[in-house]
Amino acid sequence: MKTQKHTISILVENKPGVLQRVCGLFTRRNFNIDNITVGKTDNPKLSRITITTMGDEQIAEQITKQLNKLIEVIKVRELNPETTIRRELALIKVTAPNEKIRSEIIQYTNVFRAHIVDVTSEILTIEIIGDPSKILALTDILQPYGIKEVVKTGVTAIKRGPNTL
Repeated sequence: MKTQKHTISILVENKPGVLQRVCGLFTRRNFNIDNITVGKTDNPKLSRITITTMGDEQIAEQITKQLNKLIEVIKVRELNPETTIRRELALIKVTAPNEKIRSEIIQYTNVFRAHIVDVTSEILTIEIIGDPSKILALTDILQPYGIKEVVKTGVTAIKRGPNTL
């Protein structure tokens, strides 16, 4: 079977320990979490967990079934890549020791629709929001300038159209 990236969206009760139980399920089954984001929904009693993991279809199905067995889990859906909007936020600190380099970095930042959020005499901090592949592309372009630090939020995702979790 083919190994691929899976994005799983989980609607849970917003209670202490729920995240630990979800992560514990992955640990017990020896599945790796590549990425996890959690936040309250429009209903303060509910939170949404978005997890990305690698595996074949059988593993994704097993994860979904196991998550549905947890008491605090309300709904679990694997999100289809073709019908899903995926976003991530990254802050990238890059070396910009002179005006020429600073100008080049600003041009790349504009092309990627990113924003300069902090400037010092030698460092530009860039904020970029988008699909993970977009963030990777900007990071690759900035690498030769000297990236000092990268911080990412992790992927959050939602299904396109009127259907909800």
